[in-house]
Amino acid sequence: MHSWIVFKPAGAAFYTRYDYTAWGEPIRRDGFAPDGRWFGRAPTIVFAADGDRAAAMIPKLIAAIDAFPKREIGDSRAWPGPNSNTFVATVLEAAPHSGAVLPPNAVGKDYPLDGRWLRPTASGTGFRLSLGGYAGLTLGWVEGIELNILASVIGVDIRRPAFKLPGLGRIGMEAD
Repeated sequence: MHSWIVFKPAGAAFYTRYDYTAWGEPIRRDGFAPDGRWFGRAPTIVFAADGDRAAAMIPKLIAAIDAFPKREIGDSRAWPGPNSNTFVATVLEAAPHSGAVLPPNAVGKDYPLDGRWLRPTASGTGFRLSLGGYAGLTLGWVEGIELNILASVIGVDIRRPAFKLPGLGRIGMEAD
């Protein structure tokens, strides 16, 4: 799956979309429609915020986008990362209280962009151990238990009961 970020600050006329791609300039602003399909596949909303909550998050997200280090042509790698999912996961870490996490089939979401092998989860409710994106373990209240092998995730979500399977994502209750 390919992830991207869309937001609309208060008073703005249009939504702004940020993507990270493997061709051209890696970080694209408004290169595609905010709710556009990706290679024919309809988008799925992973997280949404409105009002004051969104207003507080947007400056943090913009700062994280501006600070994303892998922004040169050739920096993107489909596997194990950094890729579009690494980009979105990194930006979401700037707003840990959102509880936003990417689905288990978002290959690259666990890629350690900063090289740290142990770090808090994106939701701030646990920790993630990653060996270069090739193997890892995530334990968190929002994320559940995830074993990452060669960038594929298998796991269990205890909070919202579901299995997490490589290529399929969640099977069980809907995520928040």
